[in-house]
Amino acid sequence: FIEQLSTENFKDLVEQTGVSETQIRKVTDHIINAEKVIIAWAMGITQHTNGEDTIREFVNLLLLKGSIAKTGAGTLPVRGHSNVQGDRTMGIWEKAPDSFLDKLEENFEFKAPRKHGVGAVDAIKLLDSGKGKVFIGLGGNFVHAAPDTAFVEAAMKKTEMSIHIATKLNRSHIIHGNAALILPCLGRTEIDETPLGKQFVSTEDTAGRVRMSMGDLTPVAPNLKSEIAIVCRIAEAALENSKVTWNEFALNYTLIRKKIANIIPGFEDYENKVQKPGGFYLPNTAREGQFVKGSGKAKFSITKPANKKVEDNRFVLMTIRSHDQFNTTIYGFDDRYRGISGDREVLLMNPSDMKDKGLLEKEIVNITSYFDGKERYLNGFKVISYPISKGCVAVYFPEGNVLVALDNKAKESKCPASKFVEVSIKRA
Repeated sequence: FIEQLSTENFKDLVEQTGVSETQIRKVTDHIINAEKVIIAWAMGITQHTNGEDTIREFVNLLLLKGSIAKTGAGTLPVRGHSNVQGDRTMGIWEKAPDSFLDKLEENFEFKAPRKHGVGAVDAIKLLDSGKGKVFIGLGGNFVHAAPDTAFVEAAMKKTEMSIHIATKLNRSHIIHGNAALILPCLGRTEIDETPLGKQFVSTEDTAGRVRMSMGDLTPVAPNLKSEIAIVCRIAEAALENSKVTWNEFALNYTLIRKKIANIIPGFEDYENKVQKPGGFYLPNTAREGQFVKGSGKAKFSITKPANKKVEDNRFVLMTIRSHDQFNTTIYGFDDRYRGISGDREVLLMNPSDMKDKGLLEKEIVNITSYFDGKERYLNGFKVISYPISKGCVAVYFPEGNVLVALDNKAKESKCPASKFVEVSIKRA
């Protein structure tokens, strides 16, 4: 690790960060003198083609400081939704390991498919090719959350059927193929009561803690079904030879948790643990001091700086969210984070870049993105002066998704690189 660092030029690395050397040295002094360090990150890190390597370097830095497997120190990947990580914990992964599939087969008496599936980006390509014929979404606004909006809309229109199980309407519901269903369901804050009494679900928070979640609001309609009931009834109707008692699962969620306890590591005695105040923590090898299996030692990663560049007179664009939104749901047009109100069709730009381009405050511009020889366009946006790094610009998500190419993604996770999009800006 040290040998690789010695091959790099410090001045070059500083230039690549877009941050001043003064700022870098200031934060470095804090880290050097800190006894405990927590590094938190979110989509600003993961939405890059080199996101995985950046996270590996976070871990390297924490290892150098002895800040892993220590109380009050370590990694903190920030996830916005209560079950982004919880889904993966439950095995929602296109590359499910054999150990998980073996347990599924054992508990549900069926033969699990072993061929790997596809992630979101490749699923869109399957829809476009015609091989993906049916789309089923549990919540979310898939069309507008995905990159390359125009491509995704066209792909969705090729489906034979699209089904959305949703708590509220969104734009994805009107972008469909030959047939479409919208199945309204209970929200997590609403009372979920079956003939066997009130039911509860669980959530996993950003720190890997699982706890119960029981709604207490009166449902907006008396005939709303839960996501669980809808999925169970679809399965019961579609899987004629299934040995699974789907109807019993739909009535009694305790039975589901018992199956989870048998299948998912860390969920032993799930029903009791999840009902305790604060819930319970999932297994965490770093917290428990278990590093590389067998050796008991930490392993450093060797990475190379991405050294990404854009052509002269072009900018690095990133998509961002405002104060008044949650994922693709926009509640208002006031962004208290940045002092912008009344409009979302804006381009945030460094004042010196505006001066260089001869652009005035609120002047209307057209934005063109470039990737792999193709251009994408977003026109009619107002320029807003903002203290963003020179050479960088920003637009809101999901409005800016039209500029992000589907293949501009992280190498391993395939997360869309929405924080590094090469663009040019011209007066409208």
